Amino acid sequence: MKETARIIPTIRHKLDKELPIEEEELMKLVALTGLDLFDLFSIANRLRSKLGNNVDLCAITNAKSGRCPEDCKFCAQSAHHCAKTGEYPLLSPEKLLEDAKNAEKSGVHRFSIVTSGNHLKLEELESILDAVRLIKSGTRLEVCASIGALSPESAGKLKEAGVSRIHHNLESSESFFRRICSTHTYADRIRTIRTAKETGLEVCSGGILGLGESVQDRIKLALTLKELDVDSVPINILNPIPGTPMENATPLPPMEILKSIALFRLALPEKNIRLAGGREKNLRDLQSLALFCGANGLMLGNYLTTAGRSPENDLKMIRDAGLNFEKIETGETKE
Repeated sequence: MKETARIIPTIRHKLDKELPIEEEELMKLVALTGLDLFDLFSIANRLRSKLGNNVDLCAITNAKSGRCPEDCKFCAQSAHHCAKTGEYPLLSPEKLLEDAKNAEKSGVHRFSIVTSGNHLKLEELESILDAVRLIKSGTRLEVCASIGALSPESAGKLKEAGVSRIHHNLESSESFFRRICSTHTYADRIRTIRTAKETGLEVCSGGILGLGESVQDRIKLALTLKELDVDSVPINILNPIPGTPMENATPLPPMEILKSIALFRLALPEKNIRLAGGREKNLRDLQSLALFCGANGLMLGNYLTTAGRSPENDLKMIRDAGLNFEKIETGETKE
């Protein structure tokens, strides 16, 4: 038996005993290649199946675009870069309600309002609160918000208005983060996550694969998210945007992406792991396989500055895979 494959029986034994997978064991799995990867995928899928066969669906809207003062190297909305992307101020509560209703029709049950920038002005926050109230009264959607850094006061106002979950990505490991952003720190991001949790809000936090980080960095990210006890973990794959410092980044091979998803599942066995931006371009024909490598959620529709594929195609993919999704109109499970 190859040295790299000897870890597989150990992992299976620990799962049979319902024991957690340790960091050292996850690091050993990084070396798996070829057919051994399918043993890893099988283990990850076994963990995923314990959560049920429903695929958790969400959608987002870019509620305020461009001119962000942060210098994240991957982001087309940063004012530090010269990417050609739309710029506009905060959308009205009525427009956000319209976007939410369209998202609800597509089949999702969770909708996130996303804004550029590190934080909102007071009047912008009040407008977001008005939008949340409209969406809660006019739809059956769960409402999320991704509006940058949060104070305990702003987090409390969001929860009172009807927001159930805050989205705030860590992006990568702490040691790698300083290579992709210098205008705020990893500790700043963790502070916002803890503020949301302490307020009683759920947290959606994940990262981006393909920034130049190692697989070990991805494992460190997963373990940090585990320590923070986040509720949902979106996995984005870099879609290089012209005009950003990462426009010439080398795309990750699809099998490496699938391996990373499986490792996230082993590190976070009880959390929702959601495929998000960049999956169409990077996984291509292997998107459905990701649902058998540990992922149990999808972001439907368009992303912040790039287009996704049609929700109808994603729902068909879920059905073709023999999995289910929740139909919000009736609250029933759609076979």
